[in-house]
Amino acid sequence: MPTAKSDAFTPADAELAAAFKALAHPARIEILRVLAARGTCLCGEIVDELPLAQSTVSQHLRSLKAAGLIVAEIDGPAVCYCIDPEMLERLTEQAAAFFQSILPNCC
Repeated sequence: MPTAKSDAFTPADAELAAAFKALAHPARIEILRVLAARGTCLCGEIVDELPLAQSTVSQHLRSLKAAGLIVAEIDGPAVCYCIDPEMLERLTEQAAAFFQSILPNCC
């Protein structure tokens, strides 16, 4: 018997939900596009690509990092961000399996 409500869900479902939550803002989707195009970026380079303040971009980067979608590497006084390809692959598979499991029942 689960001890907490969150224990009733699989770790994969929790991971997928966290990713969807992190992607629930258009700025975060655009940040991932910028990182995918550049391969790696400093926060200031991402700020230059978006119509947002540096502090706002930093908050979005924190959300993406907390969900495991990106990783950060400290390079002297700067932080370099890149997409975590293993996590992206895993989430792609989980999302495909999820949508395929509900599609036959919904329409």
